[in-house]
This record gives sequence, C-alpha cells and structure tokens, in this order.
Amino acid sequence: MNYELREMLPNDEKRVLEIFKQGINGGIATFETELPTPEAWNMEYFNDCRWVLENESNEIVGWCALRPVSKRECFKGVAEVNIYFDNMYQGKGLGSVLLKKMILDSESHGFWTLQANIFPENEASIRFHQKNGFRTVGVRKKIGKLNGQWKDLILMEKRSEIIE
Repeated sequence: MNYELREMLPNDEKRVLEIFKQGINGGIATFETELPTPEAWNMEYFNDCRWVLENESNEIVGWCALRPVSKRECFKGVAEVNIYFDNMYQGKGLGSVLLKKMILDSESHGFWTLQANIFPENEASIRFHQKNGFRTVGVRKKIGKLNGQWKDLILMEKRSEIIE
C-alpha cells in the first residue's frame, strides 16, 4: 500500500480528532479524558510542523503536531511531539515516516529540542522514539492523575544536531 505525507489542513480537523479520540480511549497515550473542540485543539499546537499520513483512499491514518512546552522566550525552540495513528495502522512502521518529517521540519522552523512524555506502559511508543533518536531523560513520578490514578511519565528528548 502507498501512503502520502502532506501538511495538515484545516479541513483535516475532524479526522485528526477522531484519531486522537482513539488515543484517549486507549488509556495509555494521553492524560486527556475528553475530546477537545477543534478550536481548543488548534490553540494547543503550533501552526507549523503539522503533518498527516494518508492511505491510497486519501483517508488520514496518522498525524503529528508540535505544541509549546513553555511560553518563555528562552524555551521557544523546545516543543512537545504528539503523534497518533488510527488503531488499524499502528505497528506497521509508518510512524517513522511522520516523525522523521517532523524532525526535519522542526529544525527548519528553529526548534532545537523535541520532547515526548510517554506513559511507562506504552512500551511501543518508548521503543519507537528510541529508534528515532530520542533518549530517555528520566521518569516523572506521579506527575498527574488519569481517572483517579497517579501516573508516571517517561520524559524523552531529541536535540537537533544542526541547530547550535
């Protein structure tokens, strides 16, 4: 099967949120428990560095976007990676296509560090990020509650090799 990588467009929001809802329902991808409105989702992410992957039927099967980690000027080049796939397309090696494009695009937009916060039980995501050059920084113990239960996060990061 052939896939097309392209920039995310405003009319992609519905499908992007459908895929995000699958991540919410899975319980190991996000602290979110409710699907945000398209407007709220859109405000969370940078306008740049948004990509989708489409199958041969032009259906979006995965997406990635960056969100700021801080509003402080000194952290303007640090962003959090968010990458989600439709459940039917997970584990097929397609994530690296999106993530590699995002890494290149982020560097062209001046980002020097990408970070990912991953639940420890999401072992596939941890391996995926490691495979794509992310290193484990540490574990954030009981950083937040999901459905009344304390959750840890594995903090991973990738530092650009071209931005000084």
